[in-house]
Amino acid sequence: MRVFVAGATGAVGRLLVPLLLAAGHEVTGTSRSESGTERIRRQGAAAARVDVFDAEGLHRAVAAAAPEVVIHQLTDLTDADGAANGRLRREGTRNLVDAARAAGVPRIVAQSICWAYAPGEGPADESVPLDDDARQPRAGMVAAVRALEETATEMDAAVVLRYGILYGPGTWYAPGGAVAAALAGAPDARFLGSVEADDSVSSFVHVADAARAAVAALAWPAGPVNIVDDEPARARDWLPVLARTLGVPAPEATAGRQDWARGAAGGLARSRGWRTERTSWRTGFADQGV
Repeated sequence: MRVFVAGATGAVGRLLVPLLLAAGHEVTGTSRSESGTERIRRQGAAAARVDVFDAEGLHRAVAAAAPEVVIHQLTDLTDADGAANGRLRREGTRNLVDAARAAGVPRIVAQSICWAYAPGEGPADESVPLDDDARQPRAGMVAAVRALEETATEMDAAVVLRYGILYGPGTWYAPGGAVAAALAGAPDARFLGSVEADDSVSSFVHVADAARAAVAALAWPAGPVNIVDDEPARARDWLPVLARTLGVPAPEATAGRQDWARGAAGGLARSRGWRTERTSWRTGFADQGV
C-alpha cells in the first residue's frame, strides 16, 4: 500500500519506516527538519518536510503522497512539556485527519497510550472506559488522548494503538535518557513520569515491538488495541531492575499506589497474531538495542 507516516523520525517512526519498506509498501514520511527528511530518504522512503500545525502544508503533503493509509506517530516530548504534547494530540491530530479525509484516505493507524484508563483492579482491557473523572494534571492528559482517539475515528477505519510505556532507543528509558537523570537526582531532569518505587502498576513495550504492531495494524479491524508486553509490573519491582541496567541508584521501595496505575491487558493484540519479541521488561531493559 501507499503509506503516509506522520512522525517518521520519532522513536517509533524511525524503526517503522524500514519495516514498512521491507514489507513492500510505498512510504512517505514526514519531519519538521531538513535533517529529518534526509534521514527518511536515506532509509529509502519519500520525505515531506512539514509541520503538523501547518494545516495547509499538511493538506498539500498528504494530497501529493496520495496514500491509502495514514500512520500517526506524532509526539512532542523532547522538552517533557505535557501541554505541548496535549496540543499536538488535539490540534495536530485534527489537522492530520482533516488532510487525510480531504485526500480521500480511508484508513488511519494512530498512536495512543494505555495508561489513560479509569481506575480499577487488574490490568485494563479495551472495554474499560477512559478516566474522564481524573483530576488535574491527569485530567488534561486524558482529555487530549480522548480528543486524539475521537478525531481519528472520524476516518472510515481507525485503529488506535494504545501503547504501553515505550522503552528502547530514543526514549526516556534508554541509557543516558531522562529517567536515568531523574533516578540520579539531576535537578534539570525533564521527565513527565514518576520514579517512585511504589505499588503503581505499569505496562511496557519496546519501541521495536511498537513499530511491528503498527505494521500489523494495517490489516486489523478498526478500534482500540493495547500494545504491551506480557508482564504488567509494580514500580517497586521494575524500577530497581531499570536502575541497575542504567547504572544509577535504585529508589527505596514505598507503599501505596495511584489508583489509575493498573497496567493493561494485551490479549486482543495477541489474538490477532501480534507478539512481542521482548516479552518482559525484566530482560528487555538490558536489551534496549533494536
